[in-house]
Amino acid sequence: MDRLDNTVRPYAWGSTTAIPTLLGTEPTGEPQAEMWMGAHPGAPSRTDRGTLAEVVDTDPEKELGAASVARFGPRLPFLLKLLAAGAPLSLQVHPDLAQAEQGYEDEERRGVPLDAPHRNYKDANHKPELVCALTEFDGLCGFRAPAETADLLDGLGVASLKPYVDLLRAHPEDAALREVLTAILTADPEEMSRTVTETAAACDRLGGAYRPYAGIAHHYPGDPGVLAAMLLNHVRLQPGEALYLGAGIPHAYLDGLGVEIMANSDNVLRCGLTPKHVDVPELLRIVRFEAGDAGILRPEASPDGEEVYDTPTDEFRLSRYVLPEGAGAHDLTLPTPQILLCTAGTVRAGEHELTPGHSVFVPAHEKAEVSGTGTLFRATVRV
Repeated sequence: MDRLDNTVRPYAWGSTTAIPTLLGTEPTGEPQAEMWMGAHPGAPSRTDRGTLAEVVDTDPEKELGAASVARFGPRLPFLLKLLAAGAPLSLQVHPDLAQAEQGYEDEERRGVPLDAPHRNYKDANHKPELVCALTEFDGLCGFRAPAETADLLDGLGVASLKPYVDLLRAHPEDAALREVLTAILTADPEEMSRTVTETAAACDRLGGAYRPYAGIAHHYPGDPGVLAAMLLNHVRLQPGEALYLGAGIPHAYLDGLGVEIMANSDNVLRCGLTPKHVDVPELLRIVRFEAGDAGILRPEASPDGEEVYDTPTDEFRLSRYVLPEGAGAHDLTLPTPQILLCTAGTVRAGEHELTPGHSVFVPAHEKAEVSGTGTLFRATVRV
């Protein structure tokens, strides 16, 4: 069992206080957006045996187990994070596996450098993800019903929004969503900037259901992503609740601290709320134009105390243990690799004492006995 030393990424949207508060350290004044736990080449966790990527590469079958290697290859198939949003992340979607393979092969064939700012596909893998709230957590997830969005936009009293309102009311659901998102992303930039400015002022004045969009516009003035965001469900997670983001589902995180897990990929197509590249034709090919509820996930309890966040993804399986005082030891040994992350209290994992924000990597079949009083997240794979 290896104690992990993890990198914190200082992305501009990160909270300056959430991760330091969890760790019990002093804020630096700089944003601390994500703490990465895993073997991703961008920032692999460090252990006494080298980086976790080096540990896995030395003996994949010993570290990951035969079943995981047979199913996913000789690499850790998931990346676990602490995510602390102090400002909205980019509005984005992820491709499915076939789309990622096709897009990656196409850009490789055309000689687009991997580090080119206009490159869409950094690898040939999909990127389903799950975020579980540790604090109240605001986000956008999936399209709201077009009729409800039409009412929301109409209520602002902004004349330049009327064409979008009419489109949302005049067409079948999927066609309406496609036409409106296309119109927003291909509009004249100056006209769109004026519309967004008027919309933001109305959202700020009216408050209530419009307040989240006023906040988004404050961070991204004039950005067409502000209007794109108004097509989506706004959701506020309570601690312990989660969102699953499958392929093609537009989403953005707005504010809060959570545990995030994803397949080991970096493929993102952006709709807005970002200075980064937006490829409108490719984005429209990937987005699933389906309206529906955001789908808040709550954990399903097992008799042994494990609370599982069930998803259709095999590359990761996230669960939680809330260990009460005097509960005794739990044996978490598995034939698959695990990362155990403490988020509250003090938990002993093998010889390691974990306090909030600290984690260990447990190789496949390695004895994993935990005890103490606190909350422990377990990340592994499904085989």
